[in-house]
Amino acid sequence: MNSRVTTREKILDLLKKEAQMTVGQLALNLNITEMAVRKHLNILDRDAFIHVSEVKQPMGRPVQVFSLTEKAEELFPKNYENLTVEFLRDLEELQGEEMIDKLFDMRSRRLVLEYDGLLKNKSNQEKIETLKQIQSEKGYMADLIKINDQQFELIEYNCPILEVSKNYKQACKCETNMFKEVLKTDAVSRTICRADGENHCRFLISFDDRSDRSS
Repeated sequence: MNSRVTTREKILDLLKKEAQMTVGQLALNLNITEMAVRKHLNILDRDAFIHVSEVKQPMGRPVQVFSLTEKAEELFPKNYENLTVEFLRDLEELQGEEMIDKLFDMRSRRLVLEYDGLLKNKSNQEKIETLKQIQSEKGYMADLIKINDQQFELIEYNCPILEVSKNYKQACKCETNMFKEVLKTDAVSRTICRADGENHCRFLISFDDRSDRSS
């Protein structure tokens, strides 16, 4: 058992277990004063880890209750990726590698439809900047380097599906092909890849002068 758990970590653990608690309930569970609890709650609120709401009482003033935000939920262990890999392995064993290829192709087609709508009627630079924004919103921590007017480097510092990509390279191939489709250029190459043990993914993207038009 870890004896060095901080008071704020204990508060987060209690809120995770109980869903919502008052200052008094937290103080009682932690065996500290309500004033001390409030100091920790103020810091957690500042860092956007807790949500504060009021619950009406039959008599008297409403009571403040505290619960976890989505940001706080991300602090707790998740095993979604491993579960996904297990499902894919089971499906591959039951129906073969061809079925895995079909699944990734279907995912790629869905993303193409989604991204196409957001990149429509934009210049090449607007397309690549919008792509960077979309990828960042999806958790890839994307960045963009402009080499010249027709050439860019897209960097993804995080991969939300890293375990899947390590086990099924189809995921990487489909992402690269999807970029080609939505950016309307075949000159998209993945120069390094996290699934191969690198620190991040890099894509070199080139446009033809003639392709810089709204479409």
